Amino acid sequence: MQQTTMKTEALCTGIGLHSGKEVTMRLLPAAPDHGIRFCRTDLPERPVIAATPANVTSTIRATTLEEGGAKVFTVEHLMSAFHALKVDNCLVELSGEEPPVADGSSLTFFNLIKETGLKELAAPRRETVIDRIYRAEDEKTGHFVMALPYDGFRVTFTSVNPHPLVGIQFADFNIDAETYGAEIAPARTIAYEKEIDALRSMGLGLGGTLENVIVYSDQGWLNDLRYKDELVRHKVLDVIGDLRLAGIIRGHIVAAASGHALNTALAKEIER
Repeated sequence: MQQTTMKTEALCTGIGLHSGKEVTMRLLPAAPDHGIRFCRTDLPERPVIAATPANVTSTIRATTLEEGGAKVFTVEHLMSAFHALKVDNCLVELSGEEPPVADGSSLTFFNLIKETGLKELAAPRRETVIDRIYRAEDEKTGHFVMALPYDGFRVTFTSVNPHPLVGIQFADFNIDAETYGAEIAPARTIAYEKEIDALRSMGLGLGGTLENVIVYSDQGWLNDLRYKDELVRHKVLDVIGDLRLAGIIRGHIVAAASGHALNTALAKEIER
């Protein structure tokens, strides 16, 4: 299979989930072996940050990449869409530090890329084939994520939430573009109402609203769900995005209550 990139430029504007700031994002065609790179057009000299596991510097409620003193964060939803559509190369120009949140899922990005279209490049794809078991685990909690050999791309995820409204949710998907677009891309990020003030005091979730976050309280959901198990589907979305840092994966991902820290730790293990 050949490498791909955007057929033409694509544009998306909005606010960042955590920064709450207006941002313009442009997805631009890139040359073979360019990979996925982010360019901060709002900073002097327009620094570029490569989307690689080595550039992960924070995983608090989002995945942050940093290179040469410049950073971008909450990249996982866009990276997830890149992974599902097998986009090898793209230059992502951002007028701020965070992509637009859109509706809190990856559906806007997935549709944007799909509608703009991809073109093949004169270079073979370097797929990341899982040929042995890779594992990242939190020994204190027992949470883990692992990658196993598999002829395709499959994600099996068990989400564990102590709140009785959410509880344990399970998902198992063979991921291709069609399945991802219908079953994973629309799943939105989630928050517990009692956490919101604390998050905002940390400078997080400043752009979050009921239009882009599904929120639950002790009484119930504050907005309508797209799926009864939307939480675990968004967890699948996130792990697909975080593992795209290690390339386009061919393998079976099995996770139990993993988040960005474990996901990116696994990406680093695979990258070695």
